[in-house]
Amino acid sequence: MSDPKAYYITTPIYYINALPHIGNAYTTIVADTLARFNRARGREVVFATGTDEHAEKVLQAAEAQGLEPKVFADGLADGFREAWARLGITYDDFIRTSEERHHRATREVVRRMMDSGDIYKGDYEGWYCVSCATFFPDTDSDSPNCPNEECGKPLERRKQPSYFFRLSAYGDRLLAHFEENPEFVVPEFRKNEVVSFIESGLHDCCISRSSNGWGVPFPGDEEQQVYVWFDALINYLTVTGWPDEDGDYQRLWPCDVHLVGKDILTRFHATLWPAMLMSIGVPLPKTVAAHGFWLNKDRKISKSGGGLVSVDQLAEEMGEMVEVDRDVAYDAVRYFALREMTFGQDAEFSREALWGRFNADLANDLGNVLNRSLPLIERSFEGVIPEGSYDPDIDASVKRAAKLSEERVDDFDFRGALDAIWESIGNLNKYLDTKAPWNLVRDDEAAAKDCLLTTCEAIRRLSILLTPFIPHAAMEVRSQLGLAVGTEGTFEEELSGGPRVAGTKIARGKPIFPRIKIPKSKPAEEAEPVEKSVADEKPKASFDDFMKLEFRVGTCLSAEPVEGADKLYRLKVDIGTEERQVVAGVAHVFPPDELVGKKLVIVANLEPAKIRGVESQGMILAAGEKDPVALVTLDRDVENGERVR
Repeated sequence: MSDPKAYYITTPIYYINALPHIGNAYTTIVADTLARFNRARGREVVFATGTDEHAEKVLQAAEAQGLEPKVFADGLADGFREAWARLGITYDDFIRTSEERHHRATREVVRRMMDSGDIYKGDYEGWYCVSCATFFPDTDSDSPNCPNEECGKPLERRKQPSYFFRLSAYGDRLLAHFEENPEFVVPEFRKNEVVSFIESGLHDCCISRSSNGWGVPFPGDEEQQVYVWFDALINYLTVTGWPDEDGDYQRLWPCDVHLVGKDILTRFHATLWPAMLMSIGVPLPKTVAAHGFWLNKDRKISKSGGGLVSVDQLAEEMGEMVEVDRDVAYDAVRYFALREMTFGQDAEFSREALWGRFNADLANDLGNVLNRSLPLIERSFEGVIPEGSYDPDIDASVKRAAKLSEERVDDFDFRGALDAIWESIGNLNKYLDTKAPWNLVRDDEAAAKDCLLTTCEAIRRLSILLTPFIPHAAMEVRSQLGLAVGTEGTFEEELSGGPRVAGTKIARGKPIFPRIKIPKSKPAEEAEPVEKSVADEKPKASFDDFMKLEFRVGTCLSAEPVEGADKLYRLKVDIGTEERQVVAGVAHVFPPDELVGKKLVIVANLEPAKIRGVESQGMILAAGEKDPVALVTLDRDVENGERVR
C-alpha cells in the first residue's frame, strides 16, 4: 500500500493513579490490533499512547509519599510501559504530559486561541471533583457528590479566577462537520448522542486553574496553569512535532483514529477537542471511535467503581491453573477482550468467561488442529511436512476469512473479524474429521499427504491472520510448524501463491493451549422462597447478551429420525460455508419432506451438545407454546450463511 501519509492511531493518555486493568487495557489492545493490521498491509504506522500526569490527585499522592511529583510520575509511567510490554503492545511513541515537548505544544495552542479571540478571563464557581479532575457546573450537579456513577466521591465547592474558551460559539460548526463527515464518530449511535448533546446548547468552558506548580503554566499569567483536561487533549498534536508544521506533522496529521472509552467521548473528544482545533485552524481527526465499558455485575470496572482486575493478575492466575506459556496467557486475555466485546457496546467480564473462551476457542478449535496433525507427521513422515496438493475448498475458506476479517477490522468489528477466522478454523477441523488422515496413512498415503499438507498450509496462513490479535501465540503456532518466528511480508504476500510448508521439519512441543480445568462454582446458600410474578420468572437479557448470538440462514438438506426418540430429527443444514448437523424436536409435527429444501434460521454459534447421543451443532428457531407448531423462516430467498440481524 503506497501512501505518503502514515496511519496515525492513538489511545487516550491514561491517568497514572493505577496500573492497567482490563478496562483501559482494552483500548490499548484494540489500538495495537489496528496498528499491527495496517503494518501487515504494508502501510507505515505510528501508534501513540502515554500517560496524563498533571491531575491534582497526582500531586497529592506524591506529597503523601514525600516525593517530587515528577519523580512519582516517572515510576508510574514506567509501570505502564512495562505492562504494555507484557501484553505485546507495539506503540511507537509514549507521550507524557510532563514532557517539555508537550508543554511547548500546549502553550502554543493557548496563544493561538487567545489571538483568535476565543479565550477570555473571568471568575469560575462550581463543584470540583479532585478524583475526576473535573468541574461540574450547578446545572450538572446539585449534590456534593460526583455525578459520575463510577466515582461518587465528595465534591469541593471552588471559586477562582479562570480563563474560559468560547465553546458556545462552535455549536453550528461542529454540527456541520458531523453532517459532512459521517465517519467522524463511530459507532453511529454514539455519534447521535454527541449530536444531541451539541444541539442542546454548548457552554463556554473553564480551561485554567490557580497554579499549584504541577502543570503547564498559562501563557502570560504565572498565577494560572492550563486545566488538566484541556492540556491532555493536546497530546495528539504533540506527538506529530506540532507546532512545527513540516516533517512528522505533514506525515501524520490529521490523525486517522482516536480510540476512546464512551465516558470521554461526548464532552471532550467529540466536542471540546474538535472545537479547539477549529479555533487554531488545524484539521480535525478523521475518526473518533468510542467503545463501551467492561462491567462486573452491571457496574463499570474501574478503580473507583470496583471489580478492578489487572491483566497481570489474570495471566498469573491462568498460569497457576494450567501449564501455559506466559506470553500465551497474556494473548488469551487479548483474545478474550477482542472476541467477547462488541465494539461500542458494554460487555460483562468474568473469569469463567475468559477460561471458557480459552478452552472452547483456543484449546478445542485452534489447538485441536495442531494436536491432531503434528503428531501424525512425526509418526508417519519423520516429522517433515509432506509434499501434496492444497485442497481448493480449504484454500477458499482461508481466503474468505482473510477478506472478511480485513473488512470487519476496518469497521471496528473485531469480534466479527475473529468470527470469520474461527469459521475457517472450524472448517479445517471438519476437514480433518472427514479425511481422517490417521486412517489414510495406512490405506492411501498420497491422500494422507494431501490432507496434512493442506492442514499445515492452512494453519500457516491462518497464523498470519491471527498475528494482529494474538501475536505471541500466532508465532508459537509458526514455531511448531517449523517456520521462522516472524512474518516476512504483507498479508497479500504471505497469503498468495502455492503452499510453502512442504519439506519443513516441524518442531512440535507441548500443547500451546492446554485445556483449563475450570473450578466448579460453590453453591449459593439456600434462600427463603420468594413469590415471583410471571415477568420475574426469566431474567432479562442485555443487548450485549443478545449480540453474542449468531443467527444464520440455512437450507435443510435431509431430516432423519433419531433412534429411540419420537420427537427428534437429525437435520443436515447447509449454512453456506459448511454443513451442520442439528438435532431438532419437530419430528412429531413435520414429516421429513416438509423440511427438506426449506430455508431455516439457526443459532450457529452455540457450543456443540449431545442429545440422545447425537451431536447437535446449532439450534433451529421455531414458535409454539408447548410443542413447536411453526418454523421461523424467511419471506424472501437469501443465500445460505447470511446473518439474521
